[in-house]
Amino acid sequence: MEQVYDILVVGGGPGGLAAGIYGSRARLKTAVIEKGRPGGQAATTEEMENYPGFFGKTTGPDIMKQFAAHAQHFGTEIIQGNVVSLELEGPVKKVVTSKGQVYAAHCLILAPGAEPRSLNIPGEGKLRGKGVSYCATCDADFFEDLDVAVVGNGDAAIEEAMYLTKFANEVTIIVIHDEGVLDCNKASAEKAFKNQKIKWIWSSVLEEIVGDELVESVRIKNIKSGEITEKEVNGVFFFVGTVPKTEFLKGRVELDQHNYIVTNELMETSVPGVYAAGDARQKYLRQVVTAAADGAIAAVAAEKYLAELESFREQVLEVETPVLLAFWAPQVEESIAAIGILEAAVAQSGGRLALAKLDTYRNKKTADAYQVQAIPTVLLFEDGQVKGRIDRNVTREAVEALLQSASGATAS
Repeated sequence: MEQVYDILVVGGGPGGLAAGIYGSRARLKTAVIEKGRPGGQAATTEEMENYPGFFGKTTGPDIMKQFAAHAQHFGTEIIQGNVVSLELEGPVKKVVTSKGQVYAAHCLILAPGAEPRSLNIPGEGKLRGKGVSYCATCDADFFEDLDVAVVGNGDAAIEEAMYLTKFANEVTIIVIHDEGVLDCNKASAEKAFKNQKIKWIWSSVLEEIVGDELVESVRIKNIKSGEITEKEVNGVFFFVGTVPKTEFLKGRVELDQHNYIVTNELMETSVPGVYAAGDARQKYLRQVVTAAADGAIAAVAAEKYLAELESFREQVLEVETPVLLAFWAPQVEESIAAIGILEAAVAQSGGRLALAKLDTYRNKKTADAYQVQAIPTVLLFEDGQVKGRIDRNVTREAVEALLQSASGATAS
């Protein structure tokens, strides 16, 4: 471990790369750790018609290349590595890769993404990579002029099925709903219904994938009649949702019941200085545009957090004399009066005492860390440690008593 980054991003999908752009552009030393090529799932999505400003112009892989180039342009370092564990205690966070490399940073942004969900249907695991696929962009060209089946009916399933029709002879979509009912957006549904290469099997689920060395057929069960039919296909594509890649985060940050990372609107996790962005975060919509927004918010929040820490360190922790730290707010008249009392006490000390003022609105993290619940609140620091405090009732007599009770602080 040779250096400490300001911001270290775990995961190089759209959320992680957007965080890299915003972090580096703020002149913070920023790096993104990604185990594969940058871009995440978006780099495997050929059809991307809903990213603002790019309609009909480029593909998912192309957009992700531009994300990565944009981040690197501002100075983001992209490191190849697979993060397997974290050390989140203390002001410096550390991540460890599968090769034993250790990287450190003052702030972490977790953007590990998600991966396609497996249904564990008989034959699925055995024939994975042998006709069973979860990525049309990756594997569509292997099925040129062949017949394939698609499991799923959400946005990803229908859009990827449309892409498959550019290669396959026939694409059969197995839908659990009644005829005409899809979970995807209406625009994609309308296009799919008009595509002559797409066939539909309604009110059905995939029961089994059949084949020895390669996919040969599928067995499909009608959920109303219970009838099982067999259809010859050469490939099966699954698009039935995702699973967050957060196994390495269990016990480190708060996860919900589905193992998605819990954050607030600032992308803050349950650990100070640790943020999350993208598909691994608990959220309503998982799209490239929302992942990018998450990354931007996380990086800006991290920037403010670092600035607050730096200000506190310079004004309080690194000052050689005792320091009176006042938490105040300009809209609270009592706190303005308290500042006057404190300034007088510092002036009378003859240089043996310093004063630091923190607006609680701009320094909420520091206020929370020291359990400041009333305004004004005054803390007396000596050698970086709290020696005493006054909550709300900041009078001249209270300040004199505070200084007299603490060793090393002298007032006239």
